[in-house]
Amino acid sequence: MDTIFAQATAQGRAGVCVIRISGPQAFLIANTIASPLPAVRQAAVRAVSGGEGQILDRALVLTFKGPNSFTGEDTVELHLHGSIAVVRAVLRLLSGFDNARLAEPGEFTRRAMENGKLDLTQVEGLGDLIEAETEAQRKQALRVLSGHLGQKVDVWREKIIRAAALLEVTIDFADEDVPVDVSPEVTALLTAVNADISKELAGTHTAERIRTGFEVAIIGRPNAGKSTLLNALAGRDAAITSAVAGTTRDIIEVRMDLGGLPVTLLDTAGLREGADEVEAIGIDRAKHRAQQADLRVFLVEQGEELPVSLIPDDIILRPKADLLDDPKGAISGVTGQGVKQLIDRIQEILSVRSLNAGLATHERHRVALQKSAEGLASAMLVLDHGPDQYDIASEELRHSIRALEALVGRIDVENLLDVIFSSFCLGK
Repeated sequence: MDTIFAQATAQGRAGVCVIRISGPQAFLIANTIASPLPAVRQAAVRAVSGGEGQILDRALVLTFKGPNSFTGEDTVELHLHGSIAVVRAVLRLLSGFDNARLAEPGEFTRRAMENGKLDLTQVEGLGDLIEAETEAQRKQALRVLSGHLGQKVDVWREKIIRAAALLEVTIDFADEDVPVDVSPEVTALLTAVNADISKELAGTHTAERIRTGFEVAIIGRPNAGKSTLLNALAGRDAAITSAVAGTTRDIIEVRMDLGGLPVTLLDTAGLREGADEVEAIGIDRAKHRAQQADLRVFLVEQGEELPVSLIPDDIILRPKADLLDDPKGAISGVTGQGVKQLIDRIQEILSVRSLNAGLATHERHRVALQKSAEGLASAMLVLDHGPDQYDIASEELRHSIRALEALVGRIDVENLLDVIFSSFCLGK
């Protein structure tokens, strides 16, 4: 196996740059350029020397003996000064060693998974943690990276295997008198697992929204002040505002951090009849996006008919409070009246929803859990037909087990790995 190396910190000039080396030749290579190596898990300053003995830099060197390292392999970290020239010179030096090469994107993490240091859900949690922009995203990614979802899957898998084993015993001794009826225990095991998976499935939408961002759509007629309100919420001129009806033709998106929650605000085209062809396309898109949004803020006058049907938690406000004699229940993006209250209300609603978030944060997780739940449901249905169909129930349970194993990366995921790891940086 090749020894790999890469810059683990961000590209460009910095105070410190970390270059990571991992693989069977890691200690030998590091000892050649930064001798003598410090003791395992201890740090020491060493001169990093090139092929002709010239000193390239003085670095803080750390060593980790496999399997007690991130990758599970012998690993060395060189903490260099973050000069572009220094980094380039050290990477060039490392590339000159036999059986050593620059790592591919995500290869360090891939080796960690292959060496049993992480399961696939933890790998995805690590990727989400690197990408986290808000406090809620950080906390959620850290829970997944800590292995909580994998631990749940292991418990479910063990219970299903126990149930399948009981059925197999009954099948193997079908021609003999089996003194114990296994169906009550099997039913209890499968019912408990099915309840747990159903609960996890119920929280997948919210968990994925925390990862990707909740969508909050601002809806109303033309010139209702939607774009002005968006700019006030964003704290900048994200949308063009004008007294001309139909200025907003397409959906404008602004990402925000509201109390640690990721939120994407959507400024939609004003909803009205008789628009020109281009505006009509924008209105159709606005209606569709409004239906898909997690939360809608309606700017409508008293007595005005709402452009789309209401759903729970929809927020209804009167627009242009600065022009009203009675501004109760109104908001103004011009003066800021009611803006803080709206932000607080959005944050309150989304925070309550976030309490129901599960650990399954990706669509792939949801699909695997759904397949496992379907296998359990089919098995329990077959159980009701008696021992003669236990072999069918046992096969359904095997389908359920395989879905859970695919979730944590034990089987049938090779085609996913390249896609998942390609999003990582070289040093991760």
